[in-house]
Amino acid sequence: MLAEIERIRGDVRAAAPDRLAACVGGTWHAGALRIDYWGRPAHIDWVGLMPRGEDGEPLSAFDQAMLLYHLRQSDGTRPAGRWIGFRELPGGEFYHRAYQGYTGRRLAEAYGTDPERFDAAAAPIGTRLDGPAPHAWSFTPLPRIALAACLWPGDDEMPSQASVLFDAHAGHHLPIDGLALLGAGLTGRLLRATPPPR
Repeated sequence: MLAEIERIRGDVRAAAPDRLAACVGGTWHAGALRIDYWGRPAHIDWVGLMPRGEDGEPLSAFDQAMLLYHLRQSDGTRPAGRWIGFRELPGGEFYHRAYQGYTGRRLAEAYGTDPERFDAAAAPIGTRLDGPAPHAWSFTPLPRIALAACLWPGDDEMPSQASVLFDAHAGHHLPIDGLALLGAGLTGRLLRATPPPR
């Protein structure tokens, strides 16, 4: 991953930083790009292109890669305001079963019979949606990328189901593998947010 991060840095360095800041919904000031990442500011100094958190410490290799991929790919397209499944994203058809396995299936197993715990996990970092499911929340990990976590609780006749959806324009801002990792990251955050049932 570290070698790939260095390759991405080379691609990003060749672009105009003020233009990239506008594309990703960030700001450019005093030689650094600032962007909100999962609700917290991240700073990217243009000399070293090292994404750092509020405390000035480098972000994890995973988060560095996510932000640098985003800088390289984003074309500035605004969110569409329409939700689609992973298989509808460019290149998502082939991987959608695996993606559902480590996102929606895990959420359904954890929260399908206890949707209040799902809501409690989502509330601190998300915004409640009216649809597309009885329990649905939107999240904005990056200014131009929105995700939705949706839960359909089960009953005696139907098993529980869950999905992590994307804004229809998400493919303008990350490649398909980056979007898969973003969805997996949201799933992990939700699963870590509430203790398991007793």
